[in-house]
Amino acid sequence: MKRSAIVLFVLLLLVALPVVSSPKPLLHPLFSDHAVIQRNIEAPVWGWADPGGAVTVEFAGKTVRTRAAADGKWLVRLGPFSAGGPYTLTVRTNDGNSATAKDVLIGDVWICSGQSNMEMGIKLVRNAEEEIANARYSGLRLFTVPKKIALEPVDLVEATWEKCTPETVAEDGWGGFSAVAYFFGRDLYKTLKTPIGLIHTSWGGTIAEAWTSGKALSKLDDFRDALASLKEATAALRSGKDKFEELMDRWWRKNDPGSRNGLGWADPSLDDSAWKKMNLPGPWEEGGLGAFDGIVWFRKKIRLTESEAGAKALLSLGAIDDRDTTWLNGVKVGALNIWNAPRRYRIPAGLLKAGVNVIAVRAVDTGGPGGFTSKPEKLFLKIGNKTIPLAGEWLYRASTPIAETTPPPERIGKSPNVPTVLFNGMIAPLIPYAVKGAIWYQGESNAGRPYQYRKLLPTLITDWRGRFGVGEFPFLVVQLANFMARQKEPVEPGWAYLREAQLLTALRLRNVGLAVTIDIGEARDIHPKNKQDVGRRLALAALALAYGRDLEYSGPIYKKMQVEGNKIRLFFDHVDGGLVARGGGKLKGFAVAGKDRKFFWADAEIDGRTVVVSSPEVPEPAAVRYAWANNPVCNLYNEVGLPASPFRTDDWKP
Repeated sequence: MKRSAIVLFVLLLLVALPVVSSPKPLLHPLFSDHAVIQRNIEAPVWGWADPGGAVTVEFAGKTVRTRAAADGKWLVRLGPFSAGGPYTLTVRTNDGNSATAKDVLIGDVWICSGQSNMEMGIKLVRNAEEEIANARYSGLRLFTVPKKIALEPVDLVEATWEKCTPETVAEDGWGGFSAVAYFFGRDLYKTLKTPIGLIHTSWGGTIAEAWTSGKALSKLDDFRDALASLKEATAALRSGKDKFEELMDRWWRKNDPGSRNGLGWADPSLDDSAWKKMNLPGPWEEGGLGAFDGIVWFRKKIRLTESEAGAKALLSLGAIDDRDTTWLNGVKVGALNIWNAPRRYRIPAGLLKAGVNVIAVRAVDTGGPGGFTSKPEKLFLKIGNKTIPLAGEWLYRASTPIAETTPPPERIGKSPNVPTVLFNGMIAPLIPYAVKGAIWYQGESNAGRPYQYRKLLPTLITDWRGRFGVGEFPFLVVQLANFMARQKEPVEPGWAYLREAQLLTALRLRNVGLAVTIDIGEARDIHPKNKQDVGRRLALAALALAYGRDLEYSGPIYKKMQVEGNKIRLFFDHVDGGLVARGGGKLKGFAVAGKDRKFFWADAEIDGRTVVVSSPEVPEPAAVRYAWANNPVCNLYNEVGLPASPFRTDDWKP
């Protein structure tokens, strides 16, 4: 499953409607029956009452009194308490109003967020029936944040805590409760013997900037224009105007050379003799473009007879990943921004002509496979009862890589891929609930902009840490798993640069852990079913970083290199017990290059706690890369069975 990864200006129609406020609850819904309150900290508890009204809070033998502020909000801090329970939380006002939360435990609370691999439920994993049947842990509590888009931060969430039972883990969301979150929490609960609360807040196919606040994003140059445009578009919509087409035309002219002058590359008279050839349909990665995300133009010429000309017709192109705009003879006949929707465009009478007719398609892909993805029989032009096949040879020309474009606009709808809207709707209502840490599985939708992600992910982490107010809490990142076709050449970057951004974030920020999953993905499924090992590796990182356990929690992490004649020696951190080639035999996945930057497969040998790399093709080596591909063949591990993170010793830009 793939969803458009970089979209902007998707605004809810509801923002143009008047907002009807309703009374807010005396006790925030986060404090429902079966809740978990963070131990060893003064934990905030809050709700709403009459402005200035007296509020009394009782919990675990303690009583705290306060008054509601002018806006009605009240907040107290309880604790610190040791792990335990169950307790009852009671709130009363001086006018007799009250609210109670029963069976409340004191333990550790973790936020579990990201896109579809975090959202994916336990029903969809391997051994799902067995895992669900065994999910009986009374001290493991689950809270799922409903999906919500908001243009401004909201303060309420409509959900309640539940005990972990076979019924509750299987009843919610896409296949049940988040499988990654569950396996992570289960392992912590079984190891620590303390209550664990999991707050699951994720949405498939979403971009990281949607989960980041506007204030934090405004500090990044890449997002200032986007935030300003979002503000402009919001104001226009609220005044009853829709500026989408204007914004979209402006974006194409700014980012695509093929769209800057009149019809541009859609002009039927364009000299396309220098364009390259590609057989369609098929992902353009396999048709000659390699790991390219961005804008690509396609053109095809068909010859019609006098009897075929002038008639109405149907142009079918199948699905185009992600967005297309299609012209016939210089006239725009359709456009869609749904990656898996079939393109079926009606051709009006009079547009087709005798002789040569030109179809031009402008496509943009933001990550993963791109281009024409349907079966050959889905590509055709139908005139009356005659069907003209369009599969086969097309001309193409790559335009701008997605990493070099600004975020494109999107027509008004309900997409979550707008900066800030998921922070506003799915993170803000949780603040300032006391937490132990967070786990994060996201990046697929930002893979086309990996250098930007180097700043974006740390910004998100710092943003959340500052807002929850519990210091630099542990933030544990799942590095993207292996996916797509197996590596054939020494360097096929694709997702490698995004994995590098995740690794650099873990190396540069305090208390950030990395769960490497380069060995448990699936070539044909972006949602691999082995979520048990993902949860286990996250739990290992948590035990080390959050709980101070003396254990190895990471696979080998590249540290430095040393040139030794015609060889390079690589040094690593996290080499507990030494290095191994999993499965025996030779090390795989290493490539080496000289100063000419041409990589060749390398011979690699373990030498103690180092790896020595060489190639007869590279007498003067300058750089090494390991597992540098979407789906590499690689087998470097440490003795505790954790895989090495993909890495490179160079900093050469693609």
